[in-house]
Amino acid sequence: MAEIIQRDGSWAFDGSTLRITPGLHRSVPLFRQTYGEVAVPLEAISGIVYEPERKRGRLRLRLREGADPLLQATGGRLPEAADPYKLTVDIDRAGVAEYVAEEIRRGLLLDQIPKEPAKTYLLPGPPVPVSVRSSDGTVSFDGARVRIDWSDTSDRVKRATGPRIIAVDDLMQVEWLPNSGYEDGFLRFVTRETAFSKLPPEKDPYALDLWGSTRRDLLTALVATAVTARLPHPSTRHGDYLDSPQLTAAVPPAADHHDVLLRRLRELGELHRDGVLTDEEFAATKAAVLRGF
Repeated sequence: MAEIIQRDGSWAFDGSTLRITPGLHRSVPLFRQTYGEVAVPLEAISGIVYEPERKRGRLRLRLREGADPLLQATGGRLPEAADPYKLTVDIDRAGVAEYVAEEIRRGLLLDQIPKEPAKTYLLPGPPVPVSVRSSDGTVSFDGARVRIDWSDTSDRVKRATGPRIIAVDDLMQVEWLPNSGYEDGFLRFVTRETAFSKLPPEKDPYALDLWGSTRRDLLTALVATAVTARLPHPSTRHGDYLDSPQLTAAVPPAADHHDVLLRRLRELGELHRDGVLTDEEFAATKAAVLRGF
């Protein structure tokens, strides 16, 4: 057993699995504490490196492309402190960190683990059901359906449409961008009908606009990951594996495209006639829909 224990967490490698456990210190981000222990099978690893620095070093684990739904969903955009595959190491534990890294490298060599992209997810992602309350509303996923319940501060168009329920079979992809504190983020669920409806997140009834607490909003990555883990693997949807973390939406036929546009405009027209949308809101939202299509 090769193991290193630090304030931010511990890594333990038994020859076949690397167990990454978050630390209990208050400096450990809420996302890491909530995501919990990650058991990484050796076949999901492509490499590991220890980076020494003057005061502290860092262990960095590299996974094979397509092996982990968390990396697929977040596209490497998790803040470094929240990334479970990075561990800050005190300088006096550098020797232990190098030993752990060497043991994992030896395991990769002995088991002849390939470096090419995985054809299936080798990590399960977070368990379901999972529910996260964000600045724009509460998003829940039970393994079969996504449900969004809007908050009182959500856009009027969203609140007027009521809770949004999306079957996982209707989903094409999940798009996630964190709230950086300087720029809003979003969690968007893309279906065949909404693939070309590029409404801004604050008005898109299939998207959560992440503008509040960066600490809390980061938890939406849990839902993004849980849903991604249950969508078709990227390698099954394309001839070649994509370099991008996002899946490319299939292009619907022109007739379907036109039907979707008309349906969205009808919905907006009904909200306008019912007095839910003001003239200004209707005009702005209609213009955004037309731009998106």
